[in-house]
Amino acid sequence: MGFIRQFLDEAGEILDRLDADAIENVALLLADTRAKGGRLFILGVGGSAANASHAVNDFRKLAGMECYAPTDNVAELTARTNDEGWNTVFEAWLRVSRLRAEDLLLVLSVGGGDAVRQVSANLVFALQYATRIGAKIAGIVGRQEGYTAQVADACVVIPVVNPSHITPHAEAFQSVIWHALVSHPSLKAAPTKWESIGRM
Repeated sequence: MGFIRQFLDEAGEILDRLDADAIENVALLLADTRAKGGRLFILGVGGSAANASHAVNDFRKLAGMECYAPTDNVAELTARTNDEGWNTVFEAWLRVSRLRAEDLLLVLSVGGGDAVRQVSANLVFALQYATRIGAKIAGIVGRQEGYTAQVADACVVIPVVNPSHITPHAEAFQSVIWHALVSHPSLKAAPTKWESIGRM
């Protein structure tokens, strides 16, 4: 079997094994946050930061949610990293944004953070702060044992079907899942462009 066929087969197996109920739970949490006038903050590092930026657009435009990603402001992100340290960049950003109990953090991450091994510690610090504030936490991650999955109110864990491809599949399926969320009847507030103009 060629590599591409194998990779696509792995993706198909992940689709079959995704927990639809977990995705529904995240959708309900998002809808409840919007109904209460809460804001959505999407946190991600690396490829997940790029996904966070795209997801912010979709949640704002298609779901009508007030939504932000700290990584969209590269000046503040790098200033805080330089002056205060990487571990607290998200927590500090959330403090200035006056995170409150009505708000929701959505973590897009491969591992979800690891407090013991200090992996993605900025996610861990932000989630600890959110917990103290009483804000809700959701996640789309690739590790059940990661910090996000352990503390989240609702979390989708991307099944591992090949330990050599955890990162590419986790980051790819973040996109599949958030697109399912903004298309969900309980969240969708505006039509997507091509579907709205019909066939030519």
